[in-house]
Amino acid sequence: MSTRPTGRRTRAALALTALLGGAALAGLPATTVAAAADGALAVQYRTGSGGATADQSEPWFKVRNTGSTTVQLSQVRIRYYFKADSPNASYRFACSWAVRGCSAVTGTFGTLAHPTATADRYLEIGFTASAGSLAPGADTGDMQLRFHRADWQTLRQSDDYSFDGARTSYADWNKVTAQLAGATVWGTAPEGNDPTDPTDPPGGGQTLFDDFDYTSHTDPAISAHGWSVRSNSGGPGVPGATWDPSKVTFSAPGGNSVMNLETSTAGTGASTRHTEVLTRSTKFRNGTYAARVRFSDTPKYGPDGDRVVQTFFTINDLKAPMADDYAEYDFEYLPNGGWGEPSNILYTTSWETYAPDPWQAVNQHSESRQSFAGWHDLVVTIDDSAITYYVDGRHFGTHDAAYLPERPMSINFNQWLIDLEGQTSATPRAYDQQVDYVLHVKDRVLTPAQVTARIDAYRAAGTSFVDEVPAP
Repeated sequence: MSTRPTGRRTRAALALTALLGGAALAGLPATTVAAAADGALAVQYRTGSGGATADQSEPWFKVRNTGSTTVQLSQVRIRYYFKADSPNASYRFACSWAVRGCSAVTGTFGTLAHPTATADRYLEIGFTASAGSLAPGADTGDMQLRFHRADWQTLRQSDDYSFDGARTSYADWNKVTAQLAGATVWGTAPEGNDPTDPTDPPGGGQTLFDDFDYTSHTDPAISAHGWSVRSNSGGPGVPGATWDPSKVTFSAPGGNSVMNLETSTAGTGASTRHTEVLTRSTKFRNGTYAARVRFSDTPKYGPDGDRVVQTFFTINDLKAPMADDYAEYDFEYLPNGGWGEPSNILYTTSWETYAPDPWQAVNQHSESRQSFAGWHDLVVTIDDSAITYYVDGRHFGTHDAAYLPERPMSINFNQWLIDLEGQTSATPRAYDQQVDYVLHVKDRVLTPAQVTARIDAYRAAGTSFVDEVPAP
């Protein structure tokens, strides 16, 4: 367990009478479902660059609400389909101007599952929560968008499915598609490539993505993006230890930004420094959670042997001992063992509830007793029936509906020492845990391959941060 008081760890799920029946979670809010059923959208298109070839393609759009229900723009996705100039070509998205503000417009690229003569890629346009809503009959106003090859080579657009060089003023255009709350409500995709095709990595779903592209723990963008670097006292871990924000650092080895959490000790509580980064908002519940995390078996310096815990997890607060609305979903790696384990072990654990004193726990876990040193892709999905964990694209464990969350949670990373019994030396030592990215897609279950496609699309577009997930 990653943020609770220390105590004896019970890993098997206990058959306690306090255990709830499997309460199913609601999916999308009723207002969103109603909008999807009632709403309709029309997409108008014009080009800002009409030549057969160009330095960059300029698809400009307006989206109009033709239904009778207000539409949240964060639930809308538009796809513009095109033919890549070569199989290895990559593209970059930009917004020149938008009535709603370029900061409210996102652009990501995807690959079609069924390429055609005029399309094998798409540009997907989305909106952050700050874009607001569309009342019946209203439109977004002008969105002057563009994309270009990453190497700035001339691109050919005359053979692109969604391109029309003759359209120099706005008009309805059905060769782009629009989705509302995951349902296609406008346009016709290239044959065999409907956006709801399950073989096509989904672009919808309100999303949090962070590439951790920050300068230091004092970078104001960290707080602006909803994160807190922990500095308050308390558990879990070694009594008297400090949660030290200065030990959370950022670097860009190989050009890719990485967050580093360092935990250190010299064998006493006063010398022990733990680290944690967490979202301030508890607004995450069903859907897909993913992170790329580097675990370490050995310290960066000093003697080895400490019972260190390296984590990625979601959690909400325990309102009372054995409260039935508690929830937590963990990846926890113990490189030197602990909680009765003699050596390295990776746990995934789904928690229903617990009591700290005397210790009782209601949980279900999966485990693997081997080294997990190095980078790993961690994915957990939560729907109305189960919690499923993946490590490096392989199924790691599925846990029962009895452990589904009743309330939203925060997203957390931390590294801490269970105790000082594994290594009693007074020689200073430190351990590193690194994080490449984090992703949450609300109310959508993605496969590990679809997670990878989503991350690749954000990075191809040069997008380092998106947060479309609304407050609860």
